[in-house]
Amino acid sequence: MRILYFLYFFYQWLIFLPLFLVITILTALVTIVGSILGNGNFWGYYPGRIWSRLVCIFALLPVEVRGREHIDKDTSYIFVPNHQGYFDIFLIFGYLNHNLKWMMKKSLRKLPFVGYACECAGNIFVDDSGAKGVRSTILQARKVLRGGMSLVIFPEGSRTLDGKLHRFKKGAFQLADDIHLPIVPVTLEGPYQVMRRGTYLMKPHRLVMTIHKPIPYKEGPHEVTKRMEEARRVIAESLGEA
Repeated sequence: MRILYFLYFFYQWLIFLPLFLVITILTALVTIVGSILGNGNFWGYYPGRIWSRLVCIFALLPVEVRGREHIDKDTSYIFVPNHQGYFDIFLIFGYLNHNLKWMMKKSLRKLPFVGYACECAGNIFVDDSGAKGVRSTILQARKVLRGGMSLVIFPEGSRTLDGKLHRFKKGAFQLADDIHLPIVPVTLEGPYQVMRRGTYLMKPHRLVMTIHKPIPYKEGPHEVTKRMEEARRVIAESLGEA
């Protein structure tokens, strides 16, 4: 077993990392050019989906997906996954099989190539500097989330430090309430073991994504909190933390 980990260590640096850098830059360039010249919803999704699958394949990580039958490709949702590690992005983008946008921190816009590609693709950069910024985020989401286009928001806010599920923030659920969209809890297992926050080396481990049944929109003064608690409960039970 130690020999396998030793070989995997060198594989990361000598083969995976150069491949990752090349396909990341190519994907960003294709996304930028395609989004500027053509359909941003197409070029903002499919190159990234292929990129994510290639990353998992080149990283030699087996992937299992459960529950795709719970979602409809023509329906818009807000997906709320737990946030385990760096590979959350690749697992969701590559294997959810649903056209989507990401809600991401405004600071990520500064990433070379990738930040501009994300902007061209129509992803939503969160500006929480004040009420005006929040209103702008909601208006942008309203324009994007239609015709089967969905949004991914990590309700924990940041990646877990200990592998456990942490407190959810209300933002994703308030947004879903404002635009009357169903919430879909998504359980991710494995990204924490592969590459947790604060580390730069991968470890081989199976990646599992479970797509749960949508939680429908209901009008009411306490529905935001109820849907937030329900989504967290479903994910916690799936992780065996309930």
